[in-house]
Amino acid sequence: MANSASEPSRLNVKSTKSNSRDEESSTASAILGQPTKEFPLLTVPNTNQESKARVVSIVNQKGGVGKTTTTINLGAALAESGRKVLLIDFDSQASMTTGLGIKPALLKEQSGSIWYLLNDPNANCADYILKSNVPGLDFIRGHKDLAAADAAFVSEIAKEHKLKKMLQPVMDLYDDILIDCSPSLGTLTVNALTASDGVLIPMECEYFAILGLSLVKETIEKVIQNTNSNLNVIGILATRFDKKTGHSRDVLKLIANQFPDEILDTIIARTVRFSESTVQGEPITTFASSSAGATAYRRLARELVSRGGVK
Repeated sequence: MANSASEPSRLNVKSTKSNSRDEESSTASAILGQPTKEFPLLTVPNTNQESKARVVSIVNQKGGVGKTTTTINLGAALAESGRKVLLIDFDSQASMTTGLGIKPALLKEQSGSIWYLLNDPNANCADYILKSNVPGLDFIRGHKDLAAADAAFVSEIAKEHKLKKMLQPVMDLYDDILIDCSPSLGTLTVNALTASDGVLIPMECEYFAILGLSLVKETIEKVIQNTNSNLNVIGILATRFDKKTGHSRDVLKLIANQFPDEILDTIIARTVRFSESTVQGEPITTFASSSAGATAYRRLARELVSRGGVK
């Protein structure tokens, strides 16, 4: 029998706890049979020691690996600790913008988007920063016209430095700036890497995802050699991990064998909570605060701080 029209949709119901085994936290150390790793609790960074923000690009040329989910929820986890965090939606699909509650009608407006800022040298990006529902978490929205970047900037001098130059006025306002990159290794991604201190690579626990990792690493090396010698790989984040399948475990072991120093201990497991929080336009840390997904991203924030990847 169909639900009554007056019965609220499950998508509109907030969750504060997880009762499903499928949402239990996982770590690479547990899966690989290694000693448990612990990371210190987050504290507010000392801005007197390092005033400028640390910039991190979330990069993978493959779509659907969790770049947007990671950008939103890692940013929210960092902001919970009192940090000031800015998110940049650098993807023409503008999924990050939608995931933070911006309605489709506003997405059509070019003015105020990151694309508008890239094309107006006189614009100050501080004037176009939007507030999320998480205190301390701000963002600049994306726009569909970002898809034209490769053609639009092809003849422009120093095109790889456009984003870095644009961010300069706000570098002193934030502790961390996270860039949600498009699923490509073109002009936008090179811009993001050129502007960044570090790069985080989310990688789905599927065999074909490993095959494309060499392309990401090759692009990073080219950026280091040509436009940003200070760029470093913070780590590889295993995402969409399914504990019920041997394939996910096998892929995780393969990643650990090939990249033992770069694989992060925190694993992001599959859970419907991520989709539900996206529908509601808020991070999982507020939508389902005690869920395994929220716990995992808080742990990821602690791990990245311990690695020096973020403040």
